[in-house]
Amino acid sequence: MTCGRWNPGMWGFGPALTRLGRDLGFTPFIITVCIFLYGATLLFDRAGIQTSGILNMLSPAKESLFVFGASGAVPIFGYGRWWTVLTAGWLHGGVLHILFNMMAVRNVAPIVVDFYGASRTAIIYIFSGITGFAASSLIWAYGPRLPFLSGARLTVGASAAIAGLIGAIYFYGRRTGHRHAGDQAKQWIFYLLIFGFVVQGIDNWAHIGGLAGGYLCAKILDPLYPERIDHLLIALGLLIATAIAFAVSITQGLRLL
Repeated sequence: MTCGRWNPGMWGFGPALTRLGRDLGFTPFIITVCIFLYGATLLFDRAGIQTSGILNMLSPAKESLFVFGASGAVPIFGYGRWWTVLTAGWLHGGVLHILFNMMAVRNVAPIVVDFYGASRTAIIYIFSGITGFAASSLIWAYGPRLPFLSGARLTVGASAAIAGLIGAIYFYGRRTGHRHAGDQAKQWIFYLLIFGFVVQGIDNWAHIGGLAGGYLCAKILDPLYPERIDHLLIALGLLIATAIAFAVSITQGLRLL
């Protein structure tokens, strides 16, 4: 019995994969890659590092973030760098930014893994980042300029994907009748929205787009059915596409500077 959520044999790869943990190493992978890229963006332009203010403490230069794959209306519509919807979620704009996001990943991702399995969690995470940054970029370029809801010219951060994980938990609560999961997700959504409307500089459309993307993706992937091998293949394909997007972004970005 798999309880409709998890394939304990992992299609014959169980003995090797279980050594990576229940999430197949995805949570520590996110944290490790984000920390590495944060360090890389700092080192790329050490003269441009910002140190003034708590929120801007150790912020990489905007040029560094652009080269490595920041998203937003300027990269996408100004430079045609549409693939940055894949890369921006792995970059961060300051030490507090990455600290809070990685704490959130550590708290939220294992819950989604328990409900959906590691492969579907990876799909939800990456897809939510795409929808979040696409929404933010489109709103800045074509939407109304409302206070706190204007989208972004340049945007980075894992919070769009994290919002997607929360959206997946909320769907799980509705789909299964798991009241505690639904209530916890509602609480996180409330905090996310309040924080976004109190603190300046928060990309609320990335959060809203990520939340919607995570909910939709979770609905398609239906947690009441077990994971399939094609879920693993899709997750690997998205990770490979992200790696290619980073390579293209850095290669083209260096030519544009």
